Amino acid sequence: MKILVETPTWLGDSVMATPMLQNLRKLYPNSEISLIGSPVSIQILQGFADRYFILQREKNRFKEILEISKSIGKVDIAFSLRTSIYSGLLQLLTAKQRVGISKTSNRFFLTDKIFPKNGIHQVEKYLSLLENSKESDLHLYFSPKKFSKETLGINAGATYGSAKRWYPERFAKVIENLSSRYETILFGGKGEIDINRDIENILKERRVSNFTNLAGKTSIQELAENIGGLSLFITNDSGPMHIAGAYKIPTITIFGSTNHTETDQWKNEKSFIVRKEMECSPCMKRECPLKHHNCMKEIYPEDILKVISEFKL
Repeated sequence: MKILVETPTWLGDSVMATPMLQNLRKLYPNSEISLIGSPVSIQILQGFADRYFILQREKNRFKEILEISKSIGKVDIAFSLRTSIYSGLLQLLTAKQRVGISKTSNRFFLTDKIFPKNGIHQVEKYLSLLENSKESDLHLYFSPKKFSKETLGINAGATYGSAKRWYPERFAKVIENLSSRYETILFGGKGEIDINRDIENILKERRVSNFTNLAGKTSIQELAENIGGLSLFITNDSGPMHIAGAYKIPTITIFGSTNHTETDQWKNEKSFIVRKEMECSPCMKRECPLKHHNCMKEIYPEDILKVISEFKL
């Protein structure tokens, strides 16, 4: 049997799809499984499939879908973990049986329409695409790096938008307070170099030197390997947060505009959430629609340090 899975676009969503992919392999052990998705998604999901295809999502999306469907060829079942019209078209062009979460945008294309319960975790939404699936842990196939000293990881960025981001000076304050206990690594993608440079400059002003700034300098594999070896991770709601969850790293996540019940770390007993209850939160917006950003402004370094002290992290 040949199976195609269109993976989620974002890094964190892709990590949350790994239980579904593990269950898929168990349900169809002798099948050829192909993954298709964004470059980031395909990089983090190495090891889960037999074939891989990258969608660049070029300007002429219909043309790209037509061309890549020819490269994939015909499959028996196509699962999509996305719900766009392009996802539906890709399924139509490649498979007779087409399984996906049903939305107005893709409903016409599906043979098996899935309607997950409202409010469930993203991992559970992906698992709902399979019959007889069993809940399982997140998994990545990259081996954790071994650090010689206790190491703190900081992820100050969040690709989705500024509403999810805490502030450089507050991250720096936390790092300064923990600098006698931990070496620190600053993580971030190419679009998060500036915010990490701000943290770096503040630390240098305060004469904190035992840190490394890796923002914009790691591949997806290197990012996973480094995070997998950490002693503690402090992060915004982000893709790297889910990588840490896959490796069961003690993690403190700062939540503001997003829904912590649906996208927090999955099955990590050492996961701690710091957030402030707001009438306007979670708004799920890229930028604060009310222009005050209080969901983040009212979180202080002391809130993070209190969790570290209370749980002896």
